Amino acid sequence: MLVPVFWMGLTSFKSRADAIAVPPKVVNFTPTLEGFINLLTDRSVLNARRLQTQKERTDLNWYEKIALENGQQITGVSEYVGRLRNSIIIAGTSTILAVILGLLAAYSFSRFKVPGESDWLFFILSTRMLPPVVVTIPIFLMYRQLGLHDTHLGLILLYTVFNLSLTVWLLKGFLDEIPREYEEAAMVDGYTRLQAFRKVVLPQALTGIAATTVFSLIFAWNEYAFALMLTTERARTAPPTIPTILGRGGVEWSAIAAGSLGFLIPVVIVTFVLRAHLLRGVTFGAIRQ
Repeated sequence: MLVPVFWMGLTSFKSRADAIAVPPKVVNFTPTLEGFINLLTDRSVLNARRLQTQKERTDLNWYEKIALENGQQITGVSEYVGRLRNSIIIAGTSTILAVILGLLAAYSFSRFKVPGESDWLFFILSTRMLPPVVVTIPIFLMYRQLGLHDTHLGLILLYTVFNLSLTVWLLKGFLDEIPREYEEAAMVDGYTRLQAFRKVVLPQALTGIAATTVFSLIFAWNEYAFALMLTTERARTAPPTIPTILGRGGVEWSAIAAGSLGFLIPVVIVTFVLRAHLLRGVTFGAIRQ
């Protein structure tokens, strides 16, 4: 499973020629930042202005300075940076909303008698049963009418709704394992329901919340079909952008590998930060007393 990731990282540090060499080069190549430079700098305009003053050169980013030293023309930062920023905004916001709303819904299903609870839970789960391609066209037409096409809000709402089923079901399982007696004892001591939820339930549910957050973030971060069909320029995310990275000589495989590597890093960082909670969360409730 790690072999593709290893090969992707290896390719990102190869030159254009080494990336397409036959047979493939594993160790007998000279590492270079050419892939990252081609990814991060926009050199589509061949007659770009030359930097004349020292200030213009000082204001360059590190990858632009390397490109300039190699005699390459600089026109600005590539669209990949903006698309990666869109991914962070959309995936992060939708994950936070899905976890908050899912936590409240899961708490209601776990602690109160909801009429038709099983039917509601099945309905919530059914929103994930249809493949995205089945509902893409209807959502596209609806978004065009509502003015949500190619907007951050449109994708945030969509990802939040699709993640709700996951968050509700996961968090309900975690909350069911927390004894109700803790809350009842807190309310006997004068806590309100909200105070008991905030001071008693939430601290014990942190592991489950962390695990649910990671799973929700992975879906929103990696989602491809909706991002491809429902956006064009302004709100397009990184997944539909990476396969379209082209250079003057055709497909830039080293730049695509560099873009994929950069796209992988934020999720790895989040998972690493939450790893302790995540490991406890995925096994929480597995053993019953």
